[in-house]
This record gives sequence, C-alpha cells and structure tokens, in this order.
Amino acid sequence: MAMVLMIVGLLLGSLMVPIAARIEQGKIADTQQTEATIIEALLGYAIANGRLPCPASATSYGAESFASGGNESNGLCSNFYNGWVPAVTLGLSNVDPQGYAVDAWNNRIHYAVTIASSNAFTKTNGISLNSTADLYVCASASANGSGCSVANSILSATAPALIYSLGKNAATAGNGADEAENPNPNSADNDKIFVSHSPSASSASGGEFDDLVTWMSTNILLGRLVAAGKLP
Repeated sequence: MAMVLMIVGLLLGSLMVPIAARIEQGKIADTQQTEATIIEALLGYAIANGRLPCPASATSYGAESFASGGNESNGLCSNFYNGWVPAVTLGLSNVDPQGYAVDAWNNRIHYAVTIASSNAFTKTNGISLNSTADLYVCASASANGSGCSVANSILSATAPALIYSLGKNAATAGNGADEAENPNPNSADNDKIFVSHSPSASSASGGEFDDLVTWMSTNILLGRLVAAGKLP
C-alpha cells in the first residue's frame, strides 16, 4: 500500500508542474489582453478629448491625477512616469475596490505618459501632426538616464504612453536592474526609460524579470486622430 501511495504521489506531482505552468501562461495571456484593451481605451479617450489622460496617483482612486496647479489646459500630471492606469477616467470595468485597473494576479497596472513638447500629449488639443514623444523601451537596463545604452536594443524611443504589469512577483525589492527600470512602490526610479523582454528566471542584470510592458505608437495615435477628423 505504501508503495502504491508513493507511486500515486509521484504521478500527481509530475502532473502539477505542467498544470501550474498552464495556469501561469493563461494569466500572462489574460494580462496581455487587458493591456491591449487599455491601449484601445487610451486611444478612444484621445479621440474624444484631444489628449491622453494623466496617470492615476496613489490617492486618486483610479481617476487621472493632475499636479498642483495642473489641469487639462496645461497637461501637468502628478505622476508622469510612476502612476497607475486611470481606470475610472477611462471607464474600465476590470478594477480593484479602489478603482485601479488590475492584472491577472490582482496587482495594479502601471501607466506612464510622455512630458515631451511641454506636456503636449496630456493637454487639450496639444497633440499635432508634428508632435514627438520620448518614452524609451529598452531590451535591458539602461546605463544612463537619457536613453538605452549603446549595447542594448532600442525597442522604442518615441512612445507617447505605455502600460505595464509587474507580473506574478509584483516587482518585490531585489529583482534586478531590469525590473528596477519599471517604477514600483519599492523603487526610486522615476524617469522616461523602461525595460521589456521575455520572462527570465535569471536575467543578465540579476533576479527574476516577469514584467509585461505594452507601449503605444505615436504614429498609430496620430493616425487614429486623423481618421476621426481631429487632426490636422
């Protein structure tokens, strides 16, 4: 009987790993779909309002958050790089009790928006066909604060906005330089540089990387505004 139970235990154990892996893959796919929906909501908001919304702050309960003295006319946000998706402002339904958009692990999804051209993308009718954005997405951690290092691939250098999930690990402290580039409550990083690459249990910069980053194309944003008759 003991031998039978041991064999059954081994069989069940061998099945649990693939099942757990499939569950995690499902959560990754669900989160990526949620992020795609958020990008579409941001594009729709831009068409309706002539600007992108500011990120939500830790105290705005899912609504966009302006800095002191900030408003729709000047586009001055309180958290350009380290805020959250303003799910209440966007009218999204997949939110936590405080009104913030969440991923498949029930962690809040972050949102960053460019400050280029004097906040052109977050001020009413500030976006034009000549607008340029400057959020960087790098293949690994940058060596400086102005852009991706020479040795790294530049995935984007002109993103007007991006969103990212901190993954299953929720970017707890000590997960390496790559995850540190994507701001979280435990990180002091607050600049226009972000990192995106395939999940890695041991990235080159040390620690686990499982962030899921999706960025918006300036050309797609401008194209949608032109198609909607909002530009030029």
